[in-house]
Amino acid sequence: MSAIVVSEELLSEAKNFLDISWKDDATDQKLKGEIRRGVAYITEKTGVKASVFSGETVNDRAQTLLFNYLLYSRAGALDQFYLNYAFELNSLRRRTRVAAALEEKNEA
Repeated sequence: MSAIVVSEELLSEAKNFLDISWKDDATDQKLKGEIRRGVAYITEKTGVKASVFSGETVNDRAQTLLFNYLLYSRAGALDQFYLNYAFELNSLRRRTRVAAALEEKNEA
């Protein structure tokens, strides 16, 4: 698996969602680590690509899951995220599989 790179755009969007309005390198580094772990978790569980969390290929469902992951992570309650968002993770996994199957069918 390649290293997950957190873009400045994604970091900025995450800080906005979390109401982090101050500039602090230590906070940014910690948040980038949380974002990398969140992206890794969500991509592993759903099959989405890491590129869908920001930029032109953004997937709003995946990004929303990531931001909520960050909210729970910062509160020290990831166990609750896993419980509360299981349905959304499964739904995104199904959508990803269907989209991949349709793309494969269209290529054939």
